[in-house]
Amino acid sequence: MAKIIGFAFSFFLPLIIVRYLTQESVGHYRESFQIITNAVMILPLGFSMSAYYFLAREKERRAAAILNILVFNFIVGGLTCLLLNIYPEIIGSIFRNEEQTRLAPMIGLVIWIWIFSTFLDMVPVANQEAKVATVFIITASLSKTLFLGGAVVLFGTVDAFLYAAVIQGLIQTALLLPYLGSRFPGFWRKFDWRFFFEHTAYAVPFGLTAILWIAQSDIHNYFVGYQFSSADFAIYAYGCFQLPLIAMLYESATSVLIPRMNALQLAGEHEEMIRLTTRAMQKLAFFYFPMYAFLLITSHTFIVTLFTEEYAASSSVFVINLTLLPFSIVLTDPIIRSFKELGRVFLVTRAIVLAGLIAVLYFGLGAFGLTGMITAAVGAVLVEKAVTEYIVIRKLGVGFRHLTLLTDIAKTAFITALAGGVTWLVYSNAHVHLLRIGRHFAEETIGIERPGLLDFASGSLVLAISAAVFVPVYLIAASFLGVIEDDEKQAIRHFLRRVFEWRPSTPAAEV
Repeated sequence: MAKIIGFAFSFFLPLIIVRYLTQESVGHYRESFQIITNAVMILPLGFSMSAYYFLAREKERRAAAILNILVFNFIVGGLTCLLLNIYPEIIGSIFRNEEQTRLAPMIGLVIWIWIFSTFLDMVPVANQEAKVATVFIITASLSKTLFLGGAVVLFGTVDAFLYAAVIQGLIQTALLLPYLGSRFPGFWRKFDWRFFFEHTAYAVPFGLTAILWIAQSDIHNYFVGYQFSSADFAIYAYGCFQLPLIAMLYESATSVLIPRMNALQLAGEHEEMIRLTTRAMQKLAFFYFPMYAFLLITSHTFIVTLFTEEYAASSSVFVINLTLLPFSIVLTDPIIRSFKELGRVFLVTRAIVLAGLIAVLYFGLGAFGLTGMITAAVGAVLVEKAVTEYIVIRKLGVGFRHLTLLTDIAKTAFITALAGGVTWLVYSNAHVHLLRIGRHFAEETIGIERPGLLDFASGSLVLAISAAVFVPVYLIAASFLGVIEDDEKQAIRHFLRRVFEWRPSTPAAEV
């Protein structure tokens, strides 16, 4: 719930940015934060994530583990900041523009502060304090939106955005240090060199594995930044836009399955592992398939509504990137984590796929356009998924006898096609007219004149009408074909009954 609320705050940030910065400035902003985001994820080398392990298992060395993480993050962030101040041309040479060279020292400062401060997102969860974590996540998301959005609106420069990012990091640090002091008293006096090396030996292998995943996910962005202009990079970046809620659903499914799969694997219950995996895939398909169909049909309107008509070219990249969505129901990670030998095979597979992707992007650099770049990136992910799924199928002994477990997924695909067909008929025949109505209403009734806001108002009307067609058809068909199970229907009825039957309590004296 905290992540959903945080998403609601942060969702509006890119919408503000594209409406107050020029396309070239948006490109510089996206280039800068491509570096910052990847650095914050890669450079800690798994140290921050290791809190989940050490706080749960090392009862006597919890404070020392916290200090190790802070020391490592502070040093690695500081060295990165120093490097970008001494050699600012490093970033400029990646994106081949002088603006990134000028911004490099400030980017280094943001990286330093964010590597240190973003530990705030993990430590209360690792310490099993869900309520505290909720407060921190919501507070950080709200302050981030206010400071970064305010910087864009008031100053309209990438420099202001980076200064606001520094302030945001300092706010998180101001929350982090008192929290650590209250939960781990005197942690700053607990440094132990022997334990630090032991901690490093545990964390770094996981960090190196994560680097491969991040590289595969984001390497194409750097090839685009090198080959194309900053304005083109902005178009490409928003074409790769992903709804955070989609990732939340996937993470929720895997987090539930991982411990269960470990237990089943130890018991040798391969059939139950297969059954639970296909059931989880169906739950994801119920959301992912209709999202894919709806966004595919309304892709152009969706992009223009969020990012204005200036980014209409992003829709072609967006459509190709969407291809990953229906394949995201394939859940192999929980099973791979259950077999140690599969982990090594998976690591080698990912390394080979990454090397192939880099080779394709390098040799195709002069021939590929933006759509060619995203096609190569999506293709690499699909190849890895196919190879990994084949490995899992062989390991669990999946055969034709298990095809009946996919019945509900097939039904979901059929229902999605049905709802999508009806929605496409309405959208293709009415969206131009609805856009005119929405624009006229926004201009005459609300008094909106800014083009970007008119795009948002008119596009929102089209998306709302399209959703009002798609959702009822999908849900009615899903209920009719039994995709929504009886216990789920009962849970929904119970929830709605509680909502609509709720009344404020009446004082006894009034009764």
